[in-house]
Amino acid sequence: MDQEKRKGRKPIPDHFKKLLSEEQLDSLRQLERFGWEICFIRMPLFQPLIVVLLNETTHQYGILTEDGQLDTESVLSVRS
Repeated sequence: MDQEKRKGRKPIPDHFKKLLSEEQLDSLRQLERFGWEICFIRMPLFQPLIVVLLNETTHQYGILTEDGQLDTESVLSVRS
């Protein structure tokens, strides 16, 4: 049985814009024009956020880095 790790937390926190850097927010606005949306945000303890984007058109995942770059090359484990 797959145990839920979020423990009641939403995949995208209501206050997510306060968590993102200015570079991430600027990039997100641009990327949304090309079909990218936040899929979820991982918040590991004592580590930077991992902002995961999904392009519904291409079914491609990417990580929005702290400096606002879209990383589609990193290996990402996603539960279904």
